[in-house]
Amino acid sequence: MADHSLAHRAQTPTRTETVHLPPTTPPTNHGRTLAAWTTTWSVVLGAVVAALGVTFTLAWLFWVGMAVIAAGLVLGKVLQLLGHGQGGAATLARAQRRGSH
Repeated sequence: MADHSLAHRAQTPTRTETVHLPPTTPPTNHGRTLAAWTTTWSVVLGAVVAALGVTFTLAWLFWVGMAVIAAGLVLGKVLQLLGHGQGGAATLARAQRRGSH
């Protein structure tokens, strides 16, 4: 019968896991970019509108909310492609103007 007591575990060395770190340091803006904020708030707004459509049983309002969500996702992707996303040229330029890294 194996001894699983706390005393036994304290006296028996355990194996450690290998840690795999990324090859480079990730950006430090934590997603605080124009593309991220635009996408987030448009999806939140669309979800609220769609929820109101469900609450008041108005199918057209639900679909308007879904269209706002879809438009926000497309707009966020366009902003990312224009350099306003994480690691984009506009985001890096704004970070340099603000003095952050």
